[in-house]
Amino acid sequence: MRRALTVLAAVVPLAAAVCLPTASAEPKSGSATTPFVCSAPPVKAPPGTRVESVTAVGQAGGTITGTGVLQGSVSDVPAYCEVTATLTHPGDGDHARIRTWLPVSGWNGRFQGLGGAAYLAGDNGVGLGVAVKNGYAATTTDAGVGDALDTTWALNSKGQVNNALLENFASRSQHEAALVGKQVVASAYDRRASYSYFTGCSTGGRQGYAEAQRHPGDYDGILADAPAINWDEFEVATLWPQVVMNNERTYPTGCELDAFTNAAVKACDSLDGVKDSLVNDASRCDFDPRRLIGTKVVCDGKELTVTAADAAVVRKIWDGPRTASGRKLWSGVPVGADLKGLADTEVAPDGTVTGKPFPVPALWIRLWLKKDPSFDVSTISYSQFTQLFRQSQAEYDKVVGTDDPDLSAFRESGGKLLTWHGQDDQFIPTRGTVEYRKQVERKLGSSQKVDDFYRLFLAPGTNHCGLNGLDGSADGLAALTAWVEHGKAPKTLSATLIDADGQQVTRNLCGYPQVSRYRGHGDPGLASSFRCVTPPRH
Repeated sequence: MRRALTVLAAVVPLAAAVCLPTASAEPKSGSATTPFVCSAPPVKAPPGTRVESVTAVGQAGGTITGTGVLQGSVSDVPAYCEVTATLTHPGDGDHARIRTWLPVSGWNGRFQGLGGAAYLAGDNGVGLGVAVKNGYAATTTDAGVGDALDTTWALNSKGQVNNALLENFASRSQHEAALVGKQVVASAYDRRASYSYFTGCSTGGRQGYAEAQRHPGDYDGILADAPAINWDEFEVATLWPQVVMNNERTYPTGCELDAFTNAAVKACDSLDGVKDSLVNDASRCDFDPRRLIGTKVVCDGKELTVTAADAAVVRKIWDGPRTASGRKLWSGVPVGADLKGLADTEVAPDGTVTGKPFPVPALWIRLWLKKDPSFDVSTISYSQFTQLFRQSQAEYDKVVGTDDPDLSAFRESGGKLLTWHGQDDQFIPTRGTVEYRKQVERKLGSSQKVDDFYRLFLAPGTNHCGLNGLDGSADGLAALTAWVEHGKAPKTLSATLIDADGQQVTRNLCGYPQVSRYRGHGDPGLASSFRCVTPPRH
């Protein structure tokens, strides 16, 4: 559980990484025409809802501590007014709370919606605080559900899926939060926001894509990183490493898993023209884990020998889920990603080793697929896994899949979509995002046409939501605002990465499909030593 919370917490610094003070985020003079008053404004209920309550509370600011398991904190937040509106959908019995934080002074004229993480539909307070600190009026919603790993809302009293709350979590509540938040902002400052942005990573990234697909007029710009799109598919697929270990009855230790990852990075490091402890194009890395068979690994003072069974497990995990006949279902864990994220294990007092599944996919299968909170996911066979994968597609693609490639309405609205995704993402395979981008290109005509409004940047050596500060950084929001407000489309995205040796290096992330290549001279730790090129087809 501790490992799960550490990774989920990577989403919390999102605002800190993407909302850093920049010239484009400086307060605009004369942004408010009347003195600010913190009061509960009238709120028009979005279609299909009823407003249950609206409150306003003046807050002094200072240090904001994040709620729930994700925690986190942000300091030096200026005074703000917190407006909370609670909505219900008559007949559904839900109560979705929408919080809008309004800077008392220094509003930059912009509105920002914030997404969630895992099963948390919205921000836990840290992102809101950083947004206010940077001059934004910011909104988030809890969608009427729980915390990041709280799924008590999944099933109703009859043991059936609570479809209303699932719809809230999937997309409905984020759209309603945009409508309500904009009303609150307009009432507080006596004018509408000049520009509206959405920011999110993981679940928040998926929510950003849902906004572009379903409600294209809600935001001028969407920063949706490491997006959990294809939710119905990848959420089941992320249990695959556990299914493999359980069915093969082989549980490599964390040290052995790290040995496989390190060997793959070492073997594929120079594909970009220089050894820099980063794999710049992970899709070209074809390292065979069987090369490690017989290798000695020291783990907790004990010498272990990598076996053929260990290598077979890792090979299946990297390859990804397949049917019994060998048909590919989904991408595997990327080569270079931390295998312990999804292939974690635990040792009982008697020495018995068992798998320790990541809670997010385990909960999805137990509750939404099996409708049984006590279901033991360790009993899933290969054939049952395929059945569960197909069941998830059939039952949930339309509500939470978030994989509609038709972004024509978003394009026509003038919206801009920017995404970065770590190539070492241990939970959401980068290939899913790449395949979605390809589908959009096929739908709308060409890569060049899609680049006009949607750009994807892949980050070498970066884990899940890593550029939010845990595994490097990138100011995606600054790039997005420059694109939306000044027409400066980002050809590259400046980033600080952490290489395999733990050292900071700078890179200009290349816009997909281009990849980074060493120029042949210069410091490999500097972005100026690399250029973006179109990779050969393979």
